[in-house]
Amino acid sequence: MPNPTQVVALLKAQQIRHIRLYDADRAMLLALANSGIRVTVAVPNEQLLGVGQSNATAANWVARNVVAHVPATNITAIAVGSDVLTTLPNAAPVLVSALKFIHSALVASNLDNEIKVSTPLSSNIILDSFPPSQAFFNRSWNPVLVPMLKFLQSTGSYLMFNVYPYYDYMQSNGVIPLDYALFRPLTPNKEAVDANTLLHYTNVFDALVDAAYFSMAYLNFTNIPIIVTESGWPSKGDANEPDATIDNANTYNSNLIRHVLNNTGTPKHPGISVSTYIYELYNEDMKPGSVSEKNWGLFDANGVPVYILRLTGSGLVLANDTTNQTYCVARDGADPKMLQAALDWACGAGKVNCSEMLQGKPCYEPDNVAAHATYAFDTYYHRMGMTSGTCDFNGVAAVTTTDPSHGSCIFPGRSGTFINGTSLAPSANSTFSASPSYCIHGSAFTSPIMIIGVLLWNAVFL
Repeated sequence: MPNPTQVVALLKAQQIRHIRLYDADRAMLLALANSGIRVTVAVPNEQLLGVGQSNATAANWVARNVVAHVPATNITAIAVGSDVLTTLPNAAPVLVSALKFIHSALVASNLDNEIKVSTPLSSNIILDSFPPSQAFFNRSWNPVLVPMLKFLQSTGSYLMFNVYPYYDYMQSNGVIPLDYALFRPLTPNKEAVDANTLLHYTNVFDALVDAAYFSMAYLNFTNIPIIVTESGWPSKGDANEPDATIDNANTYNSNLIRHVLNNTGTPKHPGISVSTYIYELYNEDMKPGSVSEKNWGLFDANGVPVYILRLTGSGLVLANDTTNQTYCVARDGADPKMLQAALDWACGAGKVNCSEMLQGKPCYEPDNVAAHATYAFDTYYHRMGMTSGTCDFNGVAAVTTTDPSHGSCIFPGRSGTFINGTSLAPSANSTFSASPSYCIHGSAFTSPIMIIGVLLWNAVFL
């Protein structure tokens, strides 16, 4: 893994302004000092029992992991445990005590106004999440949830909530459409309607967040805001996870970021955006479990982007290359027939000038479909301003930061200039129609230790 200094350099290069750590690693907190990045630190689950059973242990934890680092390191929240009720139920009886003890230590250090205390909850604790208006927390946890919500309300904190539409989609056995999980546009007749409120839902994310709001209201708590502390989509999966793909991961996170930053809110709370952390910053190749468990990251351990998220209009790319020099190339191993069809479309309906690939021209060699498709794909990609969805071609193309130029064959991306075409996007009924452009602001989260916030410009944003 990159060392903490390298991690902070990456965060700064990508203009990430919020991260969530899954611990309070001293080296990481020291590296974050004077960076201005807002940090959520965590009491790991393995330390929860000790903190929840002893006020002194909690005070010592705050002194060592918070007081020792502020104000140089901008710690703004403490997550006490993670998914405790669903993953560590034996610690549930001390969870509220742990929250209170940590908060008391902050009060004693005069930090309680700057640093909020909460605990991330899994959406699995909600039963009957649709329609949202009928959702309620698993009642067996009410002895913990009611005092926990009272604590959040009395301290002006927020509910930390983990939302994973990917798992809801996978577990629905086809009931939930993929487009509904990925924030893709739906026709009105395909939107989900809550029969009790007549509210229309266009994505799983909003439905789950509103289910949490209604679940709190069921327990008479109506003024506690929600921050989504984890959300994302895996870029790779086992054979039984066909929708864990790079394209779907890019689509989900791009649309999620646009959704949050557009101040869309949810149907229950329109106009009130839900600040959200994207899980996660790095892939975890050593993590046990399925292939998808290892592939939620935006970057691999070398800092190479798994895929590109773009800040449309700003020219910034979420990648290790921050100069906007990205290229669209044919995917390794792509079906030659698919590549040929995509190449034919690009040189035809896509209006790419393919004359440079004619015999005797600079980009004729190597004379094979992959090389010619790469030139056509990259030309189209840059002609369209490198907007999201313009480097796909039915899955046979991918964005890279490696310049494919060779010899006298110079690709458009090398100059860093954009050829902004008009009326160049393929029509909806074209064989290779590009996805809609997404207005994106990147933020993400980490591997064993880190996550990134996609928050509002006017709230707690990146």
